Amino acid sequence: MARSRFSGSLATPKIDFVIDMGNPLLNYTLDAFLKIGTVAATKVVAEESYEIVKRGSVSSHNFEKSLKKMCKEGAYWGTVAGVYAGIEYGAERIRGTRDWKNAMIGGALTGALVSAASNNNRDKIVMDAITGGAVATAAEFLNYLT
Repeated sequence: MARSRFSGSLATPKIDFVIDMGNPLLNYTLDAFLKIGTVAATKVVAEESYEIVKRGSVSSHNFEKSLKKMCKEGAYWGTVAGVYAGIEYGAERIRGTRDWKNAMIGGALTGALVSAASNNNRDKIVMDAITGGAVATAAEFLNYLT
């Protein structure tokens, strides 16, 4: 009986660029802002492209609306990522060690700050801080596994 095998791998292209702001904290913050902001804008492009295909038409009004949404989402998520990266880096520098606790501190403080900026409900702010800390800690643990 004949057998055949298929072997291969799939790798994503890695594009990395550096903008040196002269300060490591600013470098980490800007890097996170640009990378996550780009991901958020790309997500909007995919969603809006689907809507265009579904509608079957493109108008200048819809294009302008999509462009504004891309900028808004990119700026929002880029800012959240920049705040998180900055706080995590600051915690690392203050504590003098690099471990999962920095991610937990960064996630919790970022969750609380983002929540406090958008509402005044103390319980919601605390819950968002817990969620931010939990998600960041889980992501850090997953990075250790791979």
